[in-house]
Amino acid sequence: MVDETKESQANILCKSCGLCCTGHLFVWAKLRSSELDSARMLGLNVFGSDPSQRGFSQPCPLWDGQCTIYTSPQYPHFCRTYKCKLLKEVIDESTSLPAALTVIQQAKEIIHDMESLLPNSPNPNFRERLVLELEALQNSDEQDDTNLEFRQKADALLLFYEKVFDVKDLVSKPDEE
Repeated sequence: MVDETKESQANILCKSCGLCCTGHLFVWAKLRSSELDSARMLGLNVFGSDPSQRGFSQPCPLWDGQCTIYTSPQYPHFCRTYKCKLLKEVIDESTSLPAALTVIQQAKEIIHDMESLLPNSPNPNFRERLVLELEALQNSDEQDDTNLEFRQKADALLLFYEKVFDVKDLVSKPDEE
């Protein structure tokens, strides 16, 4: 465990979680126009000229069990300022860090279970693969128990995302405060 006297609880939570970096909560993250060149130089998959759709795709290649540029000046503004609901609860002390870390572990276990149910794909983004599978099942004539189980687990995951992280749907865009 990290020495909490040297690092804020918010930082410990973010660096332990990373779900907003790994493509589990979002498909992409926003970038400011002034960040485009440095983001490209960092190896991020930058896209979009429209300011409302300008960013980089997830999963972030700079995530390696934790963010490799977390304390760097090149750390994107959105990444620095985004706060999920759970992080806000740790900051305002309505949820303790140990309780929040337990919730993150639960989220990762649910995600791991869902990932094992998704078909193999070259697409590294969990959310995109989940959306595609749910759309395929919705358009399918087959309504077997496996499909029902998958849909139920996906619905439970989305409810968990909304309750814990305040991410409301499969195509949620990252909001900037």
